[in-house]
Amino acid sequence: MASYPIILKRKQQVADGTLAFYFDKPADFVFKAGQCVRLVLIDPPETDEEGNGRILSLASVPADAELMVATRIRDSAFKRVLSGLAPGAGLTLKGPYGDFVLPADTRTPVVFITGGIGITPVRSMLLQALSEDDGRHLVLFYANRRPQDAAFLDELQGACKGAPRCTLVATMTAPSTPGWQGERGYVDEAMLARYLDDVQAPLYFLDGPPTLVAAMRAMLGRLGVAEDRLRTEEFAGY
Repeated sequence: MASYPIILKRKQQVADGTLAFYFDKPADFVFKAGQCVRLVLIDPPETDEEGNGRILSLASVPADAELMVATRIRDSAFKRVLSGLAPGAGLTLKGPYGDFVLPADTRTPVVFITGGIGITPVRSMLLQALSEDDGRHLVLFYANRRPQDAAFLDELQGACKGAPRCTLVATMTAPSTPGWQGERGYVDEAMLARYLDDVQAPLYFLDGPPTLVAAMRAMLGRLGVAEDRLRTEEFAGY
């Protein structure tokens, strides 16, 4: 797989405990919305048993001049070093990887069900589909504990607001979310029924924590959704 030197341009907090990292896109780097890359630290001051690199989904759109990834900042050697990097720091990028990408057939409606940092490849795919204006119908169910935990929520709400074929269903699972006017609780059969005319028709993209992916797969199975209509990707913490 191809390897590229990249330079950190800037970083930005996009939710509580979540940072986005922006890099210039190498001239010959091509990827599909939804794919991931391996970011490798160069001579980090600390490391762990998993080494100096991690697989991260690209949250940027292929047409963007920059590459962007976003991640929860947890207490691991890789995350400590990554979050402490200053603009101008060099890393190595390898990839792209993965087939968690939109189907070529735009007639099939697409439903995304995600939570937390699982939004990163979904942001890429949803914004890509909207930019192509290909008539594809999109519904995004996006679960977080609180609005301040939901990376890119305002941006995605704005993008879907002007697109009649895009519906964003944000739901907050914390018992108390003062001022929140949207859905509350976990994504379940009743919530799907409120927004989907035919639950068996779409192609489903399920990603996020392994427990969320497993729960959504089981729920859709109970609703009669065929296994070949599910695409999954798990985001375990590290």
